[in-house]
Amino acid sequence: MQSTVHPPPNGAAGGNFLQNLLLFARLLRGLSIPVTPTQILDLVEALTQIDLRVKAQARDAARAVLVNRQEHLELFDEAFELFWRAREKQELARFNLGELLQQTPQGEIQYRLVQANRERKDDRQYLEQEPHVEKVYTYSSAEALRSRDFATMTEYELQQVKEFMQQLQWSPPERRTRRRVPAANGDLVDLRRSMRQNVRYGGEPLVLARRQRKTARRPIIALADISGSMDRYSRVLLQFLFSITHALDRVEAFVFSTRLTRITRHLRRRDIDLALEQTAGAVDDWAGGTRIGESVRAFNFDWARRVCGQGAIVLVISDGWDRGDPQMLAQEMDRLHRSCHKLIWLNPLLGSPSYEPLTRGIKAALPHTDNFLPVHNLISLEQLAHVLATAQS
Repeated sequence: MQSTVHPPPNGAAGGNFLQNLLLFARLLRGLSIPVTPTQILDLVEALTQIDLRVKAQARDAARAVLVNRQEHLELFDEAFELFWRAREKQELARFNLGELLQQTPQGEIQYRLVQANRERKDDRQYLEQEPHVEKVYTYSSAEALRSRDFATMTEYELQQVKEFMQQLQWSPPERRTRRRVPAANGDLVDLRRSMRQNVRYGGEPLVLARRQRKTARRPIIALADISGSMDRYSRVLLQFLFSITHALDRVEAFVFSTRLTRITRHLRRRDIDLALEQTAGAVDDWAGGTRIGESVRAFNFDWARRVCGQGAIVLVISDGWDRGDPQMLAQEMDRLHRSCHKLIWLNPLLGSPSYEPLTRGIKAALPHTDNFLPVHNLISLEQLAHVLATAQS
């Protein structure tokens, strides 16, 4: 089928069309819709078969080539409306894309697309070109990212999530320790300090020094499931463990599949990529089967007395799919619940509206947990931070 677009008068405006497509691709990427140079080339070819003066045809062609996910359709339509209003209708009507392609070899077009993606223009220059579009899609990208499921994110979006996690504020509740410290209005008289201070007064008890119990943040202990059923979330959850390890003083991190592995030392590395690489190398059963009961039992007998003795908050991160004995899981969860201050189960599947806790692992564990929360997007992590901050000390 031949293009019905009329040829441009005197060959004018031929150089602006590819630039407009590049700006549109940049707009889509700002909305977290992945667009590759190959897709732009396919769109250029598709537009030779339609009338560019008809808005619906141009929108449908671009949507068919550039959108790969249903959740991106609404954002794409909004972006197209902005882009269409930014172009002059008279200019669009003059384009003969078929003639333009004949004048410009395909290899040259691809070269220009790749070069444009590599070149970094400063923010002032781009704002002068498209000031309104830039403001709109930057805000929409951040808001859409907060509610997007970790399992559906692209590599670029996962990199953005890593930065958002570093900005989350973690404030676990404080507990009163047995140690006492000097205080102006303490509830106990410090006899030794009072005697030392009253020496200047000839031993008369004119000044009474006081002390009170010291407060400290409760430790956080995380047990993360890295079995095959959790593989879609494992990488993001390790980033989450890395962020809380560096945000708080006392965090112990473990992962489990068929057995338990302590990864606290690896997560204390300053570089997150190096920390995740060393963590993956230290785990032998990554993406294997799931034996939650045996892993929790190993923690109870080998680690609980060392790390749970000061009123810790324990986070168990798992979807509940378990191949082990559910009776053992219930028994060990009860033991763990009695040895910590609060036990929170985080399930990424809980973010689905149709989810029901029907797996035998979840059924065995739920009676022994204090909170059952989702952990599938950034909003759920913000909710967890709020739960920790408002927990009773």
